[in-house]
Amino acid sequence: MVHDTIAAISTAVGEGGIAIIRVSGPDAIEGIARIFRSKINLKDADTHTIHYGHIVDPSTGEQVEEVLVTLMRGPRSFTAEDVVEINAHGGVIAVKKVLDVVLQLDGYRTAEPGEFTKRAFLNGRIDLMQAEAVIDLIRSKSDRAFSVARKQAEGVLSKRIKVLRQTVIELLAHIEVNIDYPEHDVEEMTSAYIRDQCGLAIYEIERLLKTANEGKILREGIVTAIVGRPNVGKSSLMNVLTQENKAIVTDIPGTTRDVIEQFVALNGIPLRLLDTAGIRETSDVVERIGVERSRNALEEADLILFVLNNNEPLQVEDRELLEQLKDRPVIVIVNKTDLPRQLEIEVVEEAFPPQSIVRMSVVEEEGLDRLERTISEMFFEGQLESGDLTYVSNVRHISLLKRAKQSLEDAIEASNMGIPIDVIQIDARTAWESLGEILGDEAGDSLIDQIFSQFCLGK
Repeated sequence: MVHDTIAAISTAVGEGGIAIIRVSGPDAIEGIARIFRSKINLKDADTHTIHYGHIVDPSTGEQVEEVLVTLMRGPRSFTAEDVVEINAHGGVIAVKKVLDVVLQLDGYRTAEPGEFTKRAFLNGRIDLMQAEAVIDLIRSKSDRAFSVARKQAEGVLSKRIKVLRQTVIELLAHIEVNIDYPEHDVEEMTSAYIRDQCGLAIYEIERLLKTANEGKILREGIVTAIVGRPNVGKSSLMNVLTQENKAIVTDIPGTTRDVIEQFVALNGIPLRLLDTAGIRETSDVVERIGVERSRNALEEADLILFVLNNNEPLQVEDRELLEQLKDRPVIVIVNKTDLPRQLEIEVVEEAFPPQSIVRMSVVEEEGLDRLERTISEMFFEGQLESGDLTYVSNVRHISLLKRAKQSLEDAIEASNMGIPIDVIQIDARTAWESLGEILGDEAGDSLIDQIFSQFCLGK
């Protein structure tokens, strides 16, 4: 149990309508009551109420700021402790002055990054998987990613892990009874039970792991390189996808000298777009550096948008890229379809399947819907809008699920080989502990500290 009281600014520091200071701990209400002047004594206020008043510096009696104070008594709060949130005017100075007064209170200190969420976890308000979902909510780059993170924060995925753990603990209980009272056991029945219970758990784990690739994409985004020779419309495509003039667009080849990066949500799929310098041989030193960086971006990309001009024959650089990209995840964008065709499309179709070729006019913004569908079909088999939003997206969770699955498979193999049941018990317990580590039940202090250190202050 935590015994001190913490405080931090919970909103982004800068100009804005309001700024919020969050306070949590055993002395949250009594402490703030000493510096809050209002018609009501905060110590007597009902939970989940809001009160108007002023923050006063107790050392001078000076009114520091006009505020609204929200009071939430534990355990009916995010941290399961007494929580007070002070709503002050936005801006840097006002909220800093209020925080300075708050931190002068006895027993108060500045919260560490993620400490409010950490207290919610330590106090049993949420499990570790739900806590990690809070990070995903903050970092989500698309509506779909946000919805998946919200479901995880609500405990939807945690419930499935708990059901899995229950299956394994029933197996462990059966094994331990058999070890303690072997005279009551029928060996064939125990072996069959081990296979059935392990098989059931493995099936559920595999169902979760099937969502891992898609979940990881929603969480981290698809690294997408836009490539092509100079002046085929790469930067125009970047600007259309981002709805910003992020990249310079001119008729002069070689305008883009570096890799420009931007996140964009396309039909709910987060893309980390990389607009690369046109790939060609050049004597320009600066452009040559940009071309080299483009080649590096190409190697790291999960998806390549290869742009060709519909109104020009294939150039030497186009043909080199056609050959280079044959075995990569590529969508070929035939741009400028509003102009007469001179492109040898049959050469392109020999190199890439028809479903990966998208005809577009970037200037007219025609063909974007087809590009969205093609990406969805390539990475989500076209099923992005269906399903229950239950995805395993966290690398830590995926690794632990795989470890649990391997332990259960080892238990089945050991049972089939007639290995003593106390050895099989070790495999089953390893699976149970791996699943528990996902929820935080078996997690060590160093892991917990590392996870919460990724949070921002005030969360």
